[in-house]
Amino acid sequence: MKSYLTPVEFDTDLINRYNSPTPRYTSYPPATELHSQFTSGDCMQAIARSNQRSSPISLYFHIPFCQTACYFCGCNVIVTQQQEKVVNPYLQHLSQDIDHLTRYLDTNRPVEQLHWGGGTPNYLNIGHVEQLWSKINQHFHFDPKAEISLEVNPRYIDRNYILFLRDLGFNRISFGIQDFNPQVQAAINRIQPEEMLFNVMGWIREAGFESVNVDLIYGLPYQTEQSFEQTIAKTIELDPDRIAVFNFAYVPWLKPVQKKIPQEALPSTAQKLRIFQSAIAQLTHNGYTFIGMDHFAKPNDELTIAQKEGHLHRNFQGYTTKPDMDLFGFGLTSISMLEDAYIQNHKTLKSYYQAVEASQFPIEKGVVLNHNDKIRRAIIMELMCHFGVDKQEFSQAYHVDFDHYFAQELVNLKPLEKDGLIRLYKDHLEVTSVGRLLIRNIAVIFDSYFPQQQQRFSKSI
Repeated sequence: MKSYLTPVEFDTDLINRYNSPTPRYTSYPPATELHSQFTSGDCMQAIARSNQRSSPISLYFHIPFCQTACYFCGCNVIVTQQQEKVVNPYLQHLSQDIDHLTRYLDTNRPVEQLHWGGGTPNYLNIGHVEQLWSKINQHFHFDPKAEISLEVNPRYIDRNYILFLRDLGFNRISFGIQDFNPQVQAAINRIQPEEMLFNVMGWIREAGFESVNVDLIYGLPYQTEQSFEQTIAKTIELDPDRIAVFNFAYVPWLKPVQKKIPQEALPSTAQKLRIFQSAIAQLTHNGYTFIGMDHFAKPNDELTIAQKEGHLHRNFQGYTTKPDMDLFGFGLTSISMLEDAYIQNHKTLKSYYQAVEASQFPIEKGVVLNHNDKIRRAIIMELMCHFGVDKQEFSQAYHVDFDHYFAQELVNLKPLEKDGLIRLYKDHLEVTSVGRLLIRNIAVIFDSYFPQQQQRFSKSI
């Protein structure tokens, strides 16, 4: 597919008008559509269909544990400092989970992506890492050019651990900065001195990792435009390959740990917009490409190249260069994302362990995609990744008459066209420079589930 890239343009009035709750579209249908009626039989059938496609696969392993609670966190984590008490039984059950799923999965299919997420994957000690790594390699074989990545917490890692990870086979790494400002760090219970972050990056470069991603968050307590400009400047000095600048969603009714954040110190909506606007300008001025939503990458990064060449993709982990792989998730809360089904594992250790011990798929919920879901997923992902759609290419690829199939959506896009978010042509749709920041609001027009689920999502910006 063609990519319709334009420089991003910030229109505060339009952003304020359109800044409403919308899905992030790391999947379509969104994860909110997964349901408990999805059965083990549905899972086996989905894996069988996946095997018939014989495409390469992606693997995700979830390590849910953290030493301490970060007050901004919206992830499903278990905070405990009793490593030996929790890690050994978890790895034992994770091993059984692998044994069970690979009875049904064709493991001759090469693995082109592996990711360990959390939680905190480096909650595991070196022996634990070797144990899990060995188990994975017993069942799967990796493409020589596979992307093998993990997230780490810089507060609980040292040089030897990072060198060990690279020697073992990991070639990509990610860590969270959030903000360099000590006052902000204290307010979110994530104290990471500047020297620590630069040391960690130095060790990563020394180890020879092929790609480094760092995460920042805007909208945290005590942040100002000026303070976050300093955070961006120091991040640029770190010189990561990719930078994610996430919007902080303050939802203490969903994540009680956020009640520890001083609400009166949170920047206003207007301040958040100015902070994000400044961050975009600062990063793009310093050579980073704005991929979309909250992701930036160097011009020679695979994400940037994939977007320019029209084969960028999105999955539950965000933007990716691998569009045609089924993703299989292992461990607590992990999500498998197959061509025609999404499957999420149990969210509590008790229920996850019970299912694994009974030699069952540890499924909490899932969804099977119908033909309409796949067509709508395709156009939403084209918009999210490439900011436009060629009608003829789309019609040929999905055997539909574009204008007929999306007749109502084209009508619903007219007000957005009038506001300058999108241009509607006879042969294609094209998101404008202003519309790029509001891409979720454009994509949602094609979402047949959204009207019933609007209250369940964070705001666009």
